[in-house]
Amino acid sequence: MQIDIPELSLVALIGTAKSSKSAFVKKYFKAEEILSFDYSKELIADEDGQIDKEDVFKALYDTAGKRLELAKLTVIDADSMQEKDRKNIVALAKKHHCFPVAIVFNVSESMEEKKLEVTRLEKEGFRYVYLLNSDQEVSDAAVVRTKLYNNKRDIHGPFDIIGDIHGCYDELCELLEKLGYKVEREKYSAYPPEARKAVFTGDLVDRGPKSMEVLKLVMSMVKAGAAYCTLGNHDGKLQRKLKGANVKVAHGLEETLEQMSHETDQFVEEVKLFLDGRISHYVFDDGKLVVAHAGLKEKLHGRGSRSIRNLAMFGETTGKIDKLGLPIRLNWAKGYHGKAFVVYGHTPQLRVKIINNTANIDTGCVFGGKLTALRYPEKEIIDVKAKAVYYEPTRPLFE
Repeated sequence: MQIDIPELSLVALIGTAKSSKSAFVKKYFKAEEILSFDYSKELIADEDGQIDKEDVFKALYDTAGKRLELAKLTVIDADSMQEKDRKNIVALAKKHHCFPVAIVFNVSESMEEKKLEVTRLEKEGFRYVYLLNSDQEVSDAAVVRTKLYNNKRDIHGPFDIIGDIHGCYDELCELLEKLGYKVEREKYSAYPPEARKAVFTGDLVDRGPKSMEVLKLVMSMVKAGAAYCTLGNHDGKLQRKLKGANVKVAHGLEETLEQMSHETDQFVEEVKLFLDGRISHYVFDDGKLVVAHAGLKEKLHGRGSRSIRNLAMFGETTGKIDKLGLPIRLNWAKGYHGKAFVVYGHTPQLRVKIINNTANIDTGCVFGGKLTALRYPEKEIIDVKAKAVYYEPTRPLFE
């Protein structure tokens, strides 16, 4: 059995199988990665060797939390683990935006009991569950550490990062051509120059006149390996709608759905799969560059969770709405002092806004502004003017 473990995980080793389990742990995990119940017990026991079990687990959680803050894979090894202990491990993983993984030793030879064990642990919140029911299965198992989808640290660019498009296909083609791409408009394809790659900040659809054309072009570029694309909040809403969710058809989604009604079922299915494959953010160039639709704080870079996905799509808000009925956003960039250069969109501005090693490149093309690209590592701004005001903004574009 191959056991795939995301590079940033909190792994719970559950069960006994002393001899084979010990060899398994030493083979696949570094000594500093393993937090043992028995070892922690020895550290905090009194002179008589007495200690409360909950105190031992608390010590484990405290140490594990410090490791996870530093983005270090951590393993908790405890033979006797109750449901509340397992739930605490899941909660700790969620707190630090990493994946909870359960590897269970010596469950049962019964297939029915195996299924029940997997179901129980999944309901408790473990993202991945692996069962090893014999010494032979433990011996045959192989642990493989997998990179997170957002980890593109080994990709160094150069990049052309393009802001919110919102169905402005003609402007997108013009911008790509201005960037030196060979664009075949009728075939919905574009070829980058000099080994460059495009990175789209998301919000490909809604409000503009040619959302389907934008999707076709971006999908073809991603498929060809010429581009990356994060998930914008408008893209995410279309994704939920296509999967049958009851979403409010407003803010431009109505135009997108009308345009999509003229497409084939096969294309709609391709769009659904494409959007399902989009992620919250990318970490490029040894961690020096992060691209997220609405930006992202440093401590969340390179992690994966539902809350990070939402933050990257929508940004942080106060929970209140303004007089126009729009959410009041927190200016996260004002307090950002991270090492990574963060490029994002989501909030339309009249001009590119660069502050504290961040750049907002959404310049409101669909509202009559511009479609903008930021070249990296040059940090050069390239833009084209909108050909029309396709959609009246709820609030005016501001500096």
